Amino acid sequence: MTAADIAIETIHHEMTAFARRARASAGRLHPELSLVSYTLLGHLEERGGCRATDLAAHYALDKSTVSRQVSALEGAGLIERRSDPQDQRVQVLHLTAAGTEILAQVTASRRVAFRERLAGWPEEDLRRFAGYLQRYNAAGPGPGTV
Repeated sequence: MTAADIAIETIHHEMTAFARRARASAGRLHPELSLVSYTLLGHLEERGGCRATDLAAHYALDKSTVSRQVSALEGAGLIERRSDPQDQRVQVLHLTAAGTEILAQVTASRRVAFRERLAGWPEEDLRRFAGYLQRYNAAGPGPGTV
């Protein structure tokens, strides 16, 4: 195994641990808001609303998975459907006031958690880490979509 192979295995292990921690902490931050729900709400806020099919395409999720999540978020009063003004047949998902409030609360809690976890890091390490994450995410989905 080369040094690059070992590094890639370490990255895989650490990112898997990060994902597990993120899923576990989502329930502690807000019991009704899973990591997927939080992510979908964040996307709706960022985009100012979108169709469920757009969510499925963006996150490479099955439409039925998104449909279940959307139904749960609607049932909790966190999102609502509105007709698209340019095509009344199209339903666009938007955050409700309650959805905006809960998203803000969970986002604030996550920021505190990140700040605590990274508190001892030098500024240069933080900038480098942020840059690496941006570079990794900018590479986009590939085979296996990780």
